[in-house]
Amino acid sequence: MSFIAQLQTQSHSRLCVGLDPEPGRLPNGWAGDTSKIFDFCAAIVDATHDLACAFKPQIAYFAACRAEDQLERLIAHIHDVAPGVPVILDAKRGDIGSTAEQYAREAFDRYQADAVTLSPFMGFDSVEPYLRYEGKGAILLCRTSNKGGDDWQMQRLADVPGQPRLFEHLAFLAETQWNRNGQLGLVVGATYPAEIARVRELAPTLPLLVPGVGAQGGDAAAVVQAAGRSAPLIVSSSRAILYAGSGADFAERARAVAEATRQTLT
Repeated sequence: MSFIAQLQTQSHSRLCVGLDPEPGRLPNGWAGDTSKIFDFCAAIVDATHDLACAFKPQIAYFAACRAEDQLERLIAHIHDVAPGVPVILDAKRGDIGSTAEQYAREAFDRYQADAVTLSPFMGFDSVEPYLRYEGKGAILLCRTSNKGGDDWQMQRLADVPGQPRLFEHLAFLAETQWNRNGQLGLVVGATYPAEIARVRELAPTLPLLVPGVGAQGGDAAAVVQAAGRSAPLIVSSSRAILYAGSGADFAERARAVAEATRQTLT
């Protein structure tokens, strides 16, 4: 089943559980033990998979700890216990040519992810290699929640008719010229509901991945209102769920926060 088709079957939830394991914050007496990254994340998956529309492991948290093998095991575990729930590899890759081809192999062949996040700064030829993988998703950074996003994303393009802002032009391209096989989505930060609404206006058919609900301060209800219902909405929460508890009951506490967030989004 394609990434888009998987999303369309997850009508029970808009919640994406982000998997960003920080060794120093691992619960249950595991703090600092990088060998427990898989055990921690797998327990979170087991506790929340019926509540999630997707899981989003952040590759840097694994690679920094030399835990790429644990990331491979984790994605395989998600596919095993939650078939039909897509895995979005949060990698934010952005390169061209043969390098992009290798990054695509990494995401889809090595890790068996269903979709990957990408930086489109270098243009369409930095995105195209990922679209050669039939059914896989490519989710492009569009309007990010970090303060520095204004440096580029809010600038107007004098050479484009109407002088749209950069993020607006990207949303338009992703909806039209770039989305040749129906594989694209867009990342829009939860802290900018007005921009979410604008992106949805320009890209009504594309899935939106919205990080920043929970610890980063994004308001779940405002996100849902801004995004509308024309296409799948994937609202990611990571730290608020992962570190809801620090004891042996950490998975149960994570589930409680995930359920409350899912209900708000629904």
